Amino acid sequence: MAMLIAEECILCGACEPECPNQAIMEGEEVYEVDFDLCTECVGFYDEQQCVLVCPVDAVIFDPDHRETREQLKAKYLRLHPERQAIGGWD
Repeated sequence: MAMLIAEECILCGACEPECPNQAIMEGEEVYEVDFDLCTECVGFYDEQQCVLVCPVDAVIFDPDHRETREQLKAKYLRLHPERQAIGGWD
């Protein structure tokens, strides 16, 4: 599932530059995650980088956008076709 930035967000901006898919952008009240771009860092990292850097633990899994690991892999390959040959999936 995609990530969601909850109302606890303090707009510090730590998460935005960490997203390898550029799925995080500043919103009016909190930072926002573009579901169509979020792969939960699949294809880049073992852990969600936005979760690791958030100082107030405001980044959570979005229950309205559940995706399997296979769906996240497919999204990653759609977003980054040049990385198709890298593979390395578990």
